[in-house]
Amino acid sequence: MSATGLDVFDKTLHTTNTWLHEICEVLGPDRQVAWHVLGAVLRTIRDRVPLGLAAHLGAQLPLLVRGLYYDQWRPRDQPEKWRSREEFLALVAAELRNVRPVDTAKAIRAVLKVLNHYVDPGQLQKVREALPEDVRRMWSDAASGGSRLEPAA
Repeated sequence: MSATGLDVFDKTLHTTNTWLHEICEVLGPDRQVAWHVLGAVLRTIRDRVPLGLAAHLGAQLPLLVRGLYYDQWRPRDQPEKWRSREEFLALVAAELRNVRPVDTAKAIRAVLKVLNHYVDPGQLQKVREALPEDVRRMWSDAASGGSRLEPAA
């Protein structure tokens, strides 16, 4: 039986809950924190990649997550210029300043792992290629299931 009466809503609720559950497996059972972490990481990536690529990534997201992704977006011709893992971590941490403390690197890893699991690999490859090298290494590590988020020496 349908929970909402509309299949599109039921599907996005199910998919979003699946994503949040997987993030909670890494960060603990607080679904509010998982929701904020998901949004912080997605929006930080969105603002760094070229406009067309950001839109293509958004199209891959479940309907509810897509709303989180596009919330308060001001598209620009030029993406933000952060260039390092440290800047990525700092931007995500700044977005999470109003939630309970979380390990930012662990939070990023949890979201990247979910994206690796559910978003088209070809699309993710394009997104990764638009990011700085040490952030690409973080993403590759999340794909392999590793826990290392330090840049390779």
